[in-house]
Amino acid sequence: MTIINAVLKKCPAWIAALMLLALLLAGCGAEGASNGEPADAGTPAAGAGSSISRTDMDDQSKTDGGESAAAGDETRYPITVTDATGTEITLEKAPERVVMLFPSDTEIVFAIGAGSLAVGADEYSDYPPEAAELARVGDVNTNIEAVMALNPDLVLASASMNHAAIDSLRQLGVAVYASDPQTLEETIAHIEQVGVLLNRREGAAAVAGEMRSALRYVTDKVRNAEPVRVYLEFSPGWTVGSETFLDELVRLAGGVNISEDRAGWFEVDPEAVIARNPEVIIHPEIEGVDFLGGMLSRPGWDQIDAVKNNRVIAVANEPLVRVGPRLTDGLKEIAAALHPELFPG
Repeated sequence: MTIINAVLKKCPAWIAALMLLALLLAGCGAEGASNGEPADAGTPAAGAGSSISRTDMDDQSKTDGGESAAAGDETRYPITVTDATGTEITLEKAPERVVMLFPSDTEIVFAIGAGSLAVGADEYSDYPPEAAELARVGDVNTNIEAVMALNPDLVLASASMNHAAIDSLRQLGVAVYASDPQTLEETIAHIEQVGVLLNRREGAAAVAGEMRSALRYVTDKVRNAEPVRVYLEFSPGWTVGSETFLDELVRLAGGVNISEDRAGWFEVDPEAVIARNPEVIIHPEIEGVDFLGGMLSRPGWDQIDAVKNNRVIAVANEPLVRVGPRLTDGLKEIAAALHPELFPG
């Protein structure tokens, strides 16, 4: 049974929390999450394992591995890329009709100035507001017929959450580029790569530059700060360990994840949290989900330092869990929660 099914069985009313869980799993691989293990290290991640062919594009800048595309450069087609599934995709010309199967890719397409190319998206693509006008192609269970009816030149998908749809669409001859960024830098590199695919390199370079500036701002601020012990509950009853982008965000923000000795995503061990006594507890703000009430109902949690000192802090949901342009907003919120003296106001 997957984590999503397990949580659904326990908490059928927490639909919003389940979507948060699904978004988190997209960042680190659903298979690894199902048994508490990290995502398959053999699967190349966007930015780390994806690549662009140099054939017929000798002077085209590289976008994987963290190297930015030069602002103003034009993508020269045809272009061949290898995505996070290890599959080569060739685009003969600039895509004119793009469908996104995951909310983070929808945010990326609009952020880099390619919103005019977007013709369809999944049900949960709600940002930016313009995304509300797009045709809908299902949730985590993609409606293949709806995608095909939109006649896309390119589909952007999550390698970990959309694998069934990816296989089906490729069998029908659709170009699908799948990503699986697992770190902040890989997220930035993925944005740059989408800029190359959609011939929006300048817009992607601008977004990447802003994100790297935000990262430097936070890390410079917390460089000499005393690390803070942090417990993060991203969905009721579930926490996160090492080898995940949320663990990385906590570390970059000047914290130490009390669950870092275990990899992946797993159910909370209430006694272990008490024993490790976090100074700060962070959870996302999700409408209809009472994180604090749930935590305080656990015996002994009222004696945790974070609870006694009123440092159980809610942060915005989507910037924290979508591996897209707003991920550095989530980083800044975590940093402010851990070190309010360094980030006043």
